[in-house]
Amino acid sequence: MGGVLGLVQVDQSTVAIKETFGKFNEVLEPGCHFLPWCIGQRIVGYLSLRVKQLDVRCETKTKDNVFVTVVASVQYRALVDKASDAFYKLSNTKQQIQSYVFDVLDDAFVQKDDIAKAVEEELEKAMSMYGYEIVQTLIVDIEPDVHVKRAMNEINAGKSNDHLLSIHIHQIKVAAKHILDDLMRAQNYLLYI
Repeated sequence: MGGVLGLVQVDQSTVAIKETFGKFNEVLEPGCHFLPWCIGQRIVGYLSLRVKQLDVRCETKTKDNVFVTVVASVQYRALVDKASDAFYKLSNTKQQIQSYVFDVLDDAFVQKDDIAKAVEEELEKAMSMYGYEIVQTLIVDIEPDVHVKRAMNEINAGKSNDHLLSIHIHQIKVAAKHILDDLMRAQNYLLYI
């Protein structure tokens, strides 16, 4: 019924994009609005202002030529004052964010904080012109390649085995010392008999 009367409702944390005869007219904020369709006014879309999260998984090479998989969680939202840019300039926000994350992660980093900061700075610069704000970027996980993990486990197992071997050698030395002591006592006993 609202469409026939020209009334539209824009929900909280949302804005509506209004066009007149196919040309952008204004951004409608939450509330009730009158849009006379007979003079070409209509809502062409809605844009959520809520914070969204995108998890980006990317394989990259570190400075020491080791492949790692980095999982970055990017929190972003559209800005009210740039809502028309957010609506018209990007057709796929998530894909754009992923592309920027992949570009930043091509440069190898060592620390999670360094990665998160670099990703956030680059995304903030790039996405602000499209009407989006990067709220926060977190590096959730850095996972080495399967072969690297296996090699690290073998090294750790080797260290464990070396430690166990040194314990066994120590125990053998202690036992040998006790045997030698017993033999010396027995020899001394036999000499005095």
